[in-house]
Amino acid sequence: MGEKKRVLVKFSGEALAGENGFGIENSILKFLALEIKGLIEKQIEVGIVIGGGNIIRGVSAAKGGLIKRTSGDHMGMLATVINAIAIQEALESYGLEVRVQSAIKMEAFCETYIMRRAQRHLEKGRVVIFAAGTGNPYFTTDTTAILRAVEIGAQMVIKATKVNGVYNKDPKKFSDAVFLNTLSYDEAMKDNIKVMDDTAIALAKDNHLPIVVCNMFKEGNLLKILEGDTSLCSIVKN
Repeated sequence: MGEKKRVLVKFSGEALAGENGFGIENSILKFLALEIKGLIEKQIEVGIVIGGGNIIRGVSAAKGGLIKRTSGDHMGMLATVINAIAIQEALESYGLEVRVQSAIKMEAFCETYIMRRAQRHLEKGRVVIFAAGTGNPYFTTDTTAILRAVEIGAQMVIKATKVNGVYNKDPKKFSDAVFLNTLSYDEAMKDNIKVMDDTAIALAKDNHLPIVVCNMFKEGNLLKILEGDTSLCSIVKN
């Protein structure tokens, strides 16, 4: 037996909303749960970070000036906890063992994040969902994903999105947009590409952590990537 694969999957909150644009769509929860179950059945250890954009975004909440940015970000952190509990329920309904760990104490709902405890859960085959971001305002859930991946020793971060990967410009606006199968960390920080925010990419670069961007709605895609088929995704690496 070789070393077990450990991966952190980052889902956007907006993806959970489906066509509604807001809230949580049960059919999408079911789809995600089955995709994650497929990884666990192959003995892959899985951590998850979920955004909160389907409920509220700190930056958007603070735009009008009535709500301070720090309070807006705290609201966003709570949104990620709501999403994490929903994903936990979906995964458990398919027989998986799941733990939600929050960067902010809320013992009635979930465990408080402790790195070694998270690692132990993963070793035991449990899915760990990391909620409440980093616990600090001004940091995105993309940065959370990279931070937690580094802490738990994941081999890669998969950013599961609604698109196949990264293009040199917006494919919705430009018909001549070129798909990028691989790109460097520095290329990923360019304004016209923006795989993640600069803080997240800089942290990944410092720790030589590959970021894979793929379409979460292609059935079996996550497993294909982890089994070495990287033709239908973009990889950011050295």
